[in-house]
Amino acid sequence: MGKVLNQRNIIIALILFAVGFPLVSNNNYFIHIMTLSFIWMIGVYGLNLLAGYTGYLSLAHAGFFGIGAYSLGILTVKAGMNFWAAFFLSLVITSVLGFLVGLIALRTKEHFFAIYTLCLGYIIYLVIDKWDSLTEGVRGLIGIPAPAGFGPITFETEVSHYYLVLFFLLLVVLVMYRIIHSLSGRTYIAIRNSEDLAQTIGISTMKNKLTVFVLSTLFAGLSGALYASFVRFIGPDIGSITITFDLLTYLLVGGIGTLSGPLVGTLLIVWLSQQLQDFQQYRMLIFGPVLTLLVIFYPRGIVGAVSSGMAKRRAKKEHLQLTNTARASGKPFIDREKQVEEV
Repeated sequence: MGKVLNQRNIIIALILFAVGFPLVSNNNYFIHIMTLSFIWMIGVYGLNLLAGYTGYLSLAHAGFFGIGAYSLGILTVKAGMNFWAAFFLSLVITSVLGFLVGLIALRTKEHFFAIYTLCLGYIIYLVIDKWDSLTEGVRGLIGIPAPAGFGPITFETEVSHYYLVLFFLLLVVLVMYRIIHSLSGRTYIAIRNSEDLAQTIGISTMKNKLTVFVLSTLFAGLSGALYASFVRFIGPDIGSITITFDLLTYLLVGGIGTLSGPLVGTLLIVWLSQQLQDFQQYRMLIFGPVLTLLVIFYPRGIVGAVSSGMAKRRAKKEHLQLTNTARASGKPFIDREKQVEEV
């Protein structure tokens, strides 16, 4: 329970920081970077739900990100559809494709699933890149409209778009929180820990895995649609495997299988990348060794390491209090942990 509260406090602090950031900083460039960070966070949460809580690593995440972005772009630029109708329809398209893909992909497990989704992601990238009549190919889609306003509320400025993306991010965080702390969340964790054992106790693993996969693609599509409406121009590169590995890096650094990990990891890496712009060609040489050491020594990332450290400190404190209480009462205190170690 303490671990959950600690993660919740981290999220509350980050939300308060995000809400007040435009009031503190008048720099449009910083606001632009923060908005992009929020968009990536939504995609990372989708990857975290599937890989962190169900144990299935999808390498097609960038493909669904691209589907969400191109669906919005094509429906608004070529079909002339209303922005919000196109926006929600792009989420439906991404979810339906995710459902169809999941029916086949989830029949595989472990590294076979990762390889299958890697191939699928590359196929999606090739479709975006080569289908010139629909996606404009390497030329990309230009002139994607900004989100339509509601009465006096418009989303044409950096700050207004910032708060719109923040609204969707908070909605995703709320959905993730409710999922994780529900019976469904415990079911997903049971599948991650042992799928065979989950089946023996009556859990419909295929149904639950498919539900998570569709939700994961929905978050990816939402992230892609927001990206398209924010940048207003998209090209085939947004569906490349590089985007998937970037999202995976954010997740591993922040903490896979944690609620606040996507927030911490994305903020840290995005802002660190901005500070190291002069060394972009050496980016992987810098992040590669750091990520390797992090995975080896802190497999649950920064948030997981902090949570584990606090749990150990709390356990030591409780152990010391029990020892002192036993001594004060004159009763012998038996150290069960020490007995187990000796045995």
